[in-house]
Parts: sequence; C-alpha cells; structure tokens
Amino acid sequence: MSDFQPYEIIEGDYDKGMVLLADHATNLLPQAYGNLGLPQAAFQRHIAFDIGIEGLTRKLAAQLRVPAVMSRFSRLLIDPNRGEDDPTLIMKISDGAIIPGNHPITQDEWDLRLNTYHRPYHNAVGSVLDTVADKSGKAPLVFSLHSYTPFWKDVPRPWHAAVLWDTDHRAVTPLIARLRAAGDILVGDNEPYDGALKGDTMYRHCMIKGIPHALLEVRQDLIGDEAGIADWAQRLAPIFAAMNDDPTLHEYQQFASRTGPY
Repeated sequence: MSDFQPYEIIEGDYDKGMVLLADHATNLLPQAYGNLGLPQAAFQRHIAFDIGIEGLTRKLAAQLRVPAVMSRFSRLLIDPNRGEDDPTLIMKISDGAIIPGNHPITQDEWDLRLNTYHRPYHNAVGSVLDTVADKSGKAPLVFSLHSYTPFWKDVPRPWHAAVLWDTDHRAVTPLIARLRAAGDILVGDNEPYDGALKGDTMYRHCMIKGIPHALLEVRQDLIGDEAGIADWAQRLAPIFAAMNDDPTLHEYQQFASRTGPY
C-alpha cells in the first residue's frame, strides 16, 4: 500500500492567491483492498467518487494557472471530506450499497486508513494553502469542487449547480450572484445539502483559519462527459478569475460556525 499516492498536487502559480480542491476526485483503491467486496459497477456510481470533478478540476487549474489538490482514493475507502471523529468517515452502507470491506473493521485498520490516506491528503491541502499564502502575501481564495446526482431516490434535483457554506459568506455571495447572472441555470444556495459540517475540509482548512472559501457542487449529468466538463470550465473560469481579483476576498476573517464552537 505504500506505493499508492493518496493525493495529487496540480502545480500552478502560487502567487495568484487561489487554490482548487477536489476531495472526491477519483474512484481509485490501493490494490490490497481489491474492490472492498463490491461489484466493479459500484465504482462508476456517486458512492465511489464525484463524477466529472477530476476532469473539471484539471481544466480549471490549467485555464486559471492555479494550484489544485485532489484526493487519489475513493471515498468508499475513507472519506476525506469528513472529520476524523465523524462516524461516517468510513461508510458501512452508502445509498443502499453494503460495503463488505468496511464492516466489520478493526481499530487498527481504521487508524491505518487515517494515517495512510486521510491525513496525508489533508497535510497536502494545508501545505499548498500555506505556500499560496506565503507567496501571494494574502489569504488564499479557496474553491472546493464537488458534484451531486440529478435525483436522490425518486426526488429530482433541479439545480444545475449549488453553493454550500457554513457562515462565511464572503466568497459565497458573489459566486452565487455571478452564476445566476448568466440567466440560464438554476443555482442552489445550500441546496441540496447544507454546507455546515464540523470537521469537513472547508471547516478544517478555511473556517477555523479565517480563509475565504466556497464549496461548489455541479450536477453530475452536466459534467458526465468531456463536452460537459469543457462547458462548465468555460463558465466557471472567468467567474473564479474575477472573484480572485477582488482584494476583499483575500483577507483573513474569523466567523462563528453553525456546527458549534471550534
């Protein structure tokens, strides 16, 4: 398992002051875990990764010339967008799929996954954010990229994209406004999920450090192929760039979290 790289850093101009993150970029597993007892088809579903996000992150990083950090392991192994004390960190069941390789699980195996995959990814995120802050001389502007299914159970999700947040709305308000300004998409504000999750990536690296940030979800059917990914990269790149030019979005500022005290 030691030859499995748990993250990838896409290099860019660190002095630009922007960082892209992709917690659920891939559906990969170390060879030693096989398929965690699941059929191979399960790894093409959203339970294994955020469909379309690896391609979107790569295109945006290239167009904007900014660094990005992507996880290189499936969230079925361990979820990088969960705090270490979150009971859903290693899922036993996900959207109806029982994950045999995760139940039962020993404390030693739990700790192994934390130390081998989860912590190295977060160490990489922290390192890139620190480098951007040092080289740009300002707080990084962070965009975390995710995707969601068009339906949950039988309930349609009409939003083409959604912005999730806790209480720090500095980057959220202009991002939603700029997305809606095009007039051709429906944009969710903390829909279909709420962005307040203590211990998740945005909480850990941005909320408690006072770094401006926004978590953007794109509906998976819109970025399920190269054409869709290219369209959304073309849509998002100028929005991110314009926001990055705003000096007020590069200030450290503490916000109280709705998930409870730090």
